[in-house]
Amino acid sequence: MDASTSGTPSIQYHNIPDQPIIPVPVSPSYNRQTRHCFGDATPGEFPLSANPSIVLHATCSFFRQPAHFAPDHELCLSELAALDMCQKRAIFKPMTLEEREKLKLRCGGSWKLVLRFFLAGETCSRRGKCQAIAGPGHSIAVTSNGSVYTFGSNSAGQLGHGTTEEESQPRIIRSLASIRIIHAAAGAGRTMLISDSGQVYSFGKDSFGEAEYGVQGSQQVNTPQIVESLKDIFVVQAAIGNFFTAVLSREGRVYTFSWGNESKLGHQTEPTDLEPRPLLGPLENIPVVQIAAGYCYLLALACQPSGMSVYSVGCGLGGKLGHGSKTDEKQPRLIEQFQTLNLQPMVVAAGAWHAAVVGTDGRVCTWGWGRYGCLGHGNEECDSVPKVVESLSNVKAIHVATGDYTTFVVSDDGDVYSFGCGESSSLGHYAADVDAQENRHANILRPALVTSLKQMNERVVQISLTNSIYWNAHTFALTETGKLYAFGAGDKGQLGVQLAANQTERPTPERVELDLG
Repeated sequence: MDASTSGTPSIQYHNIPDQPIIPVPVSPSYNRQTRHCFGDATPGEFPLSANPSIVLHATCSFFRQPAHFAPDHELCLSELAALDMCQKRAIFKPMTLEEREKLKLRCGGSWKLVLRFFLAGETCSRRGKCQAIAGPGHSIAVTSNGSVYTFGSNSAGQLGHGTTEEESQPRIIRSLASIRIIHAAAGAGRTMLISDSGQVYSFGKDSFGEAEYGVQGSQQVNTPQIVESLKDIFVVQAAIGNFFTAVLSREGRVYTFSWGNESKLGHQTEPTDLEPRPLLGPLENIPVVQIAAGYCYLLALACQPSGMSVYSVGCGLGGKLGHGSKTDEKQPRLIEQFQTLNLQPMVVAAGAWHAAVVGTDGRVCTWGWGRYGCLGHGNEECDSVPKVVESLSNVKAIHVATGDYTTFVVSDDGDVYSFGCGESSSLGHYAADVDAQENRHANILRPALVTSLKQMNERVVQISLTNSIYWNAHTFALTETGKLYAFGAGDKGQLGVQLAANQTERPTPERVELDLG
């Protein structure tokens, strides 16, 4: 077809004289290796890289997904992406700009480090997810939407129902119907709950520092009450140990109640003290993502720019502080052995007399008093520094729980291993034949697969067991789908399942009629 008859203008070509090609030397400043996301006036830079927040906002608009922040002319793309992910977290949203900047500095001056801090806390504590707590004689179950059920012993009103009557079946705490709970902790005769707004509710014994069988305090509280002394602290986790209580703030600061005589926790207080005291020493300027309390000692999982680390403070009996000795520590002290093992801690657990850690590579370390084989090393000896459980070398662990000389490990495929003291059938190792039933109380010196849970064909994500030297132990196994299985001691109704006449314990896991998912 003739272009002149198509109505389309013809293209005019011009003669361009040939010119010699002169090579132009490339300036070192144009090297791509020197380019960065802030951009500059260097020729060849992508123009919008001088303001990457515009790029991110334009991208979000294209995909119709709003960005969660105003354009920032000083942040690179990776920092903006990290800030955006921080903005999506419930504990970050109510923070003022000043509080956010302080948290950023505390974490190392980067939004990527702040995000890592949040992610580490979510990984190790199931914060905001369904969870089950096997306390001393009573139990707590938190659903994924934040409702709370309690059952078991109620001598001090620790179930929160306004009475002191035992409950053998899970019962919802109706007074908290309009409040979303994200974390729970249980002690002897006491319960602590934390809401998504950082408020702490406590009920049962009104003392934060008495021993498990000490004086019950001036009064008992049988319905959830806000802890007034913590109103100005946004709390995300609580841990109840013998003689003391600890809480963790949104910013990663640790506060303790009581047990300050002789400065055992870095401060001087009385057993009846209801005021939180900041944990002094090295952790004052290091953000903590998880705390765990045992018999008169505390573990803290810290998040630093250089990596994760564990600090311990308190009673060193049995070597449970992990420093190679059995001496007490009045201020938090870094457990250096993890650097020697080249292990990055991910989850910590503090049993009554021993402790455990899961590393990011799936290795499990235990230390402390090894009675009944609770360290999993095939003997009952003490280890005063963390030692890898070699029997689990072919298992990638994601979770660990400890009690009174008892340890449970959950693998990435949902299998459960247990070892240590077999009293109350709390380890879950039970055979159907009559001759083997006597062995259900046997102690296990090395990790053994809990086949009774394996047969449920459910992926277990959390184990909770009683961490008390005075109460018979019971155990909860929570599955990925929110199903809850219970076994062990049930004499106070703490299993939440019906027992046969004259039966005080459940040797095999039984489904609790409660959907936590």
